[in-house]
Amino acid sequence: MNEKWNSLMKAMEKESLPAMLITDPKHVYYLSGFACDPHERFLGLIVSQHEEPVLIVPALDEDKAASASSLKRIATHADTDNPYDLLKQHLPHGIPLLGIEKNHMSLQRFEALDHAVQAQRYADAGPMLQSMRLIKTEDELGRMKDAVNLIEDVLRQGVSKVRTGMTEIEVVAELEYLMKKLGADGPSFSTMVLAGENSALPHGIPGTRIIQEGELLLFDLGVYLNGYASDITRTFAVGEVNAACKEIYDTVLAANEAAIAAVKPGVTFGSLDRTARQVITEKGYGPYFTHRLGHGLGIDVHEYPSIHDQNEDRLQAGMAFTIEPGIYVPQVAGVRIEDDVAVTETGVKVLTSYPKELTVIGV
Repeated sequence: MNEKWNSLMKAMEKESLPAMLITDPKHVYYLSGFACDPHERFLGLIVSQHEEPVLIVPALDEDKAASASSLKRIATHADTDNPYDLLKQHLPHGIPLLGIEKNHMSLQRFEALDHAVQAQRYADAGPMLQSMRLIKTEDELGRMKDAVNLIEDVLRQGVSKVRTGMTEIEVVAELEYLMKKLGADGPSFSTMVLAGENSALPHGIPGTRIIQEGELLLFDLGVYLNGYASDITRTFAVGEVNAACKEIYDTVLAANEAAIAAVKPGVTFGSLDRTARQVITEKGYGPYFTHRLGHGLGIDVHEYPSIHDQNEDRLQAGMAFTIEPGIYVPQVAGVRIEDDVAVTETGVKVLTSYPKELTVIGV
């Protein structure tokens, strides 16, 4: 058993949980090493305190599961089978307590599960798995760094191709082509390239807006690689921009660097948010920083923790998250600078290394 399995067994013992059924494909991958999008088919991992785990996969994925997974017991079901018959075989009928992922399981699937197993009680295993994922292993951090390196290569090559007259969506197409060309599993979220006044939309949607000289251009992009996500934002100047844009940029950069410098075990997530927000507020842009400072990063591009000023949970070594302050002045321009960081025993390791000084591109 590896470190993750040992942690899971200890957590199950602490919660007096004899067995659990994991159905979120991300968690199946996290524990078994087998990544799969089952679509409408059933995918599950049965974990018991005193039995070998059982991986249940569609029959068409059997060979892939056997080669990718560290688990020895693999059960399969054809499209014409009832996969819940496998649960009857591998879970005791009327088990006193069964852990399930409530935020992932639909009511229809729960009813089918309950009919097959008829556990006396069900418990939500989601918080247990979330707690496990919070502290990354060295292997996980290494995979995240690989994903960061790849997206920075994508950004570097993509930015070099930007020219005035291109549309936002044309740049997105170029970036996502480079992601696949350089070996990514795929984007970790919808790639954003936002020009001029559109950069003031924190979650804007790229379209046919033409990139012009004298404006800011915001890139927010990431990839999955070997199961782990990266997420980076950089904002560029297309030619020379005015003093107001430069002041906004310098303020966001100062907030980003102040928050990163404050990362160390024992401080609260709320204090990180307040550190960045104070820098922006003191420059008069407080109302224009309209979102949290960052979010957790790992097998999901957005996972716990949520880094906002009300979160008084404390940082621990091994946590990984983004720091991404922004200023968004409607109908004018927006700037966001986002880095991926990990907490060390003594401070912080910044996984991203793409330069952050305001860079002129596109002309």
